[in-house]
Amino acid sequence: MATGGNHIHLQNNRKKFSLLPLLSLLIFASIFLVLSLSSKTSISSSSSQTLLLEGRSEPDPTYSYSRFGVCNYSEGKWIYDPKYRFNHKYDSSCKEIFRGWNCLLNNKSNAKEIATWRWKPHGCDLQPLDPLQFLQTYRDTNIGFVGDSLNRNMFVSLFCTLKRVSSDVKKWRPARADRGFTFLEHNLTIAYHRTNLLARYGRWLANANGGELEALGYKEGYRVDVDVPDSTWAKAASFHDILIFNTGHWWWAPAKFDPVKSPMLFFEKDKPVIPPVQPNVGLDMVLKHMIQYVEKTARPGSIKLFRTQSPRHFEGGDWDQGGSCQRLQPLLPEQVKELFSVQNNGTNVEARLVNQHLYKALKGSDFQILDVTHMSEFRADAHPSTAGGKKHDDCMHWCLPGITDTWNDLFATVLNNVKVRT
Repeated sequence: MATGGNHIHLQNNRKKFSLLPLLSLLIFASIFLVLSLSSKTSISSSSSQTLLLEGRSEPDPTYSYSRFGVCNYSEGKWIYDPKYRFNHKYDSSCKEIFRGWNCLLNNKSNAKEIATWRWKPHGCDLQPLDPLQFLQTYRDTNIGFVGDSLNRNMFVSLFCTLKRVSSDVKKWRPARADRGFTFLEHNLTIAYHRTNLLARYGRWLANANGGELEALGYKEGYRVDVDVPDSTWAKAASFHDILIFNTGHWWWAPAKFDPVKSPMLFFEKDKPVIPPVQPNVGLDMVLKHMIQYVEKTARPGSIKLFRTQSPRHFEGGDWDQGGSCQRLQPLLPEQVKELFSVQNNGTNVEARLVNQHLYKALKGSDFQILDVTHMSEFRADAHPSTAGGKKHDDCMHWCLPGITDTWNDLFATVLNNVKVRT
């Protein structure tokens, strides 16, 4: 019996020992898998943080109102797709295109390539604006673009896109707009209200009888009333159902407002701000008052958006210092970082500086933010440059067709996601 018991015990021991290598292998594989996943999570988290710090134009991603659900439309990459754009959009024959922006007509060497790059957000797709669906969705609606010539750039892009499918158009100037059109079949009106600073401004000359500014030695400049909207758009808020604002390019423009010869002099409640403040402080004051004005005077249920700053791509100096934009393809991420880093304080840093003021002012307001800055920073290839015989490179405005078509793709997506209409 003892011999039989030992035989059984030996067999059991052999079974146990035969299982040990398999168990060890399973344990090792499990540990390796856990460590691998942990490492990937850490790398992913680190990469994400680096992208937010180095690639985004705003200091805090929680202010990115163009992020919906799991998709952030403002982060992504440009993909070359030759079949993408020209099958769906307008061409150089759209008469509303300002001649300087018509890069196809002006024979810019890469004009046909510009619109064949498609923006691919991380984790989702940005659908091209469907002009017929847009007209049907926003029937009996007024849409107002309020801002400088970059908002006109975007306005013209939308007009040309819609006119491709609806040619019965009435041209007029609603609510003192610079230009406007109504697509009669759908009663959809779009208008552009030109304003450089949003606030009212004009030349200021010293009074012979003296005053607070005169006592400080000011002889001339530009008076900016921070609490008074420019008359070109003052009635726009009560007229339009959808409003999209921008400002910024004129605020960091010494060629327009020379800090010595013709400084910006800010007034509030019809009195000069004493002591005088710098333009960055004046911008904060203007944004505060204009946001309050719009929220007070806007139509009930209206949708209000503020577009972030459109980046410039001058290299080798500013526009009046021989700067140019001769690139024929989008920038690489490391080139974007170098060209737009706030720390480097380069020629084109204004975009990110202005955005810092926008996010601060718009926090807690009824405005949605249309974030186009980062996607546009890559597109050094998409400006008119010297096409059309310009004396200076235009590295600020955009070729049409071009990147502002993508802005309008995002615009339509944002409108749908925030459920403008019920």
